[in-house]
Amino acid sequence: MKKRSLIITQLFFFLLLPLSISVVFTACGKAKAADVATKTDDVEIVSVRTAKVEQKTIAHTIVGSGILSSKAESRPSFKTGGIITKIYVKEGDNVSAGQLLATLDLTEINAQVAQAQFNVEKTERDRQRVNNLYADTVATLEQLQNATTGAEVAKRTFDIAKFNQRFSEIRATRSGKVLKKLMNEGELAGPGTPLFVINEAASSDWVVRVGVSDRDWAALRVGNAATLVFDAYPNQNFNGRISKLADYTDPMSGTFEVEITVTPQGSARFVLGMYAHVKMTPSTTSTMTVVPIEALVEGNGTEGVVFAPNSAGGVVRVPVKIAYIGGKEIGVSGLERVSEVITEGASYLTDKSKIKVVN
Repeated sequence: MKKRSLIITQLFFFLLLPLSISVVFTACGKAKAADVATKTDDVEIVSVRTAKVEQKTIAHTIVGSGILSSKAESRPSFKTGGIITKIYVKEGDNVSAGQLLATLDLTEINAQVAQAQFNVEKTERDRQRVNNLYADTVATLEQLQNATTGAEVAKRTFDIAKFNQRFSEIRATRSGKVLKKLMNEGELAGPGTPLFVINEAASSDWVVRVGVSDRDWAALRVGNAATLVFDAYPNQNFNGRISKLADYTDPMSGTFEVEITVTPQGSARFVLGMYAHVKMTPSTTSTMTVVPIEALVEGNGTEGVVFAPNSAGGVVRVPVKIAYIGGKEIGVSGLERVSEVITEGASYLTDKSKIKVVN
């Protein structure tokens, strides 16, 4: 009897085993399918902040850099060539208008002046003699005319010699400072060879020249204001005015030169070659669409991309044209149908992102 019960129990176990296994696998399969469905439907929601798209009237600032120079820099030289006898100043000296700076050895030049003077006296005697002979009908009219012409030519030659003698010395034309001495005493100076570099700048002669693009050049006018910061005075702003706009492009840089007049302020002192950062403000303004610069997620030249929220809780990728970048905002076109853009969190978005605005 016990043996029969054991056989029935074993038979019952073997009959139920496949059914149990089937139930277990079926349950596991359903659980796994449920997990996959949850992950597929689980979309990450990105918290973002937005900003309104605004219309502003802007006089955008044009920035650049340049080197301080002087409109009154001079390089004086001798009119004639010769040996330098004396140089009366050295580098760094201040000079005043009319001050004697250098002279040539005048031996040769004085001899030329004396020779020209003697020739004037001789030709004048010849003219007087021929005039007397012509009065006695001994000399012809042609002879008198030739003698008169010879006397006049001698006088002009004497004038030239005196002129060269006068410019065989160098005098300062304006007050200034000797920046560089290019030759020394005893050297042979050729006609027109610079001997000094002198900065004759007054307070209104300091300029900074900046190269700008053709679009920026067209927006600027003579008299527009400018602000300058020199590396030598990083915590001080200097006021300037545009004094000249170039009428042609620089063949080396491809830019148009803008000249800005600037004056020293307070205890600041200027010297040639100081480096300046310049901000120029055009007098013309323009109305454009502006958004915070944080809204720009991509940029390539004048092309850019921003994200805007849509009514379905997602985002729209909007390409824009960049017209202006200044401070914390950018001027763009292409947002005519957009009222707000995403700023914080924009870098984490894709076309399929879902968002939550937390303004």
